[in-house]
Amino acid sequence: MSELYSMTKSEIKFLAGPQSRWKELIFTLRVVIEFIKGFRALHFLGPCVTIFGSARFVDGHPFYEKTEELAGRIAQLGFTILTGGGPGIMEAANKGAREVGGRSVGCNIQLPHEQKPNPYLDKWVNIKFFFVRKVLLVKYSFAFVVMPGGFGTLDEYFEALTLIQTKMIQEFPIVIFDTEFHEKLIAHIDQMKNAGTISEEDPQLFLFTDSVEEAVAYIKNSIEKFKLQTEKPYQPFRWLLEHPFK
Repeated sequence: MSELYSMTKSEIKFLAGPQSRWKELIFTLRVVIEFIKGFRALHFLGPCVTIFGSARFVDGHPFYEKTEELAGRIAQLGFTILTGGGPGIMEAANKGAREVGGRSVGCNIQLPHEQKPNPYLDKWVNIKFFFVRKVLLVKYSFAFVVMPGGFGTLDEYFEALTLIQTKMIQEFPIVIFDTEFHEKLIAHIDQMKNAGTISEEDPQLFLFTDSVEEAVAYIKNSIEKFKLQTEKPYQPFRWLLEHPFK
């Protein structure tokens, strides 16, 4: 806990403005180590679909149950289900994958109050910095599902959407699930389009839906569009002490 608290304080200091060159070098090296740890852990997953959503919806909530159903259907396409590794929607997604025999992985954030990986993960990696975690959740995914959530969920959604809009990553499908919950978000996106702050075609980069069937079909198209092999394409190098993800 003391080491984790120290790492959290170091990130706060880094984001607060210039520090000594030595401190910023040390922080940069810590970030590089975190990236390498994440790359080593997640390299052999095969194509993933990342599911974002709130940590606050518990088992039995309609959003939890719908996430579980949707994740199971996506896992049956051959995708690895990747989440932030915590409770709520993340747990539901990992549980849905696990229950149909799919691959279930988490990229867990380490916080001072110690968010624990949920019990439905086949594999997980603990990351100390939010921005490193966010890169990893995008890097290995060929589609994104945005379930109801809070600030963090919207941050992750717009990060992925901006990367697609600016062609920094390919035009992977994004599904925004539950139109009633996202009603005002839909209206605001329409407002941005009408004001000219986004292009007329930008709303075609994502799908708003209440239908599991429609969401699964939308994501399934990416297998054909990007000629994905849902089997894991890379093999580990034993001399690098790498291990396959089975």
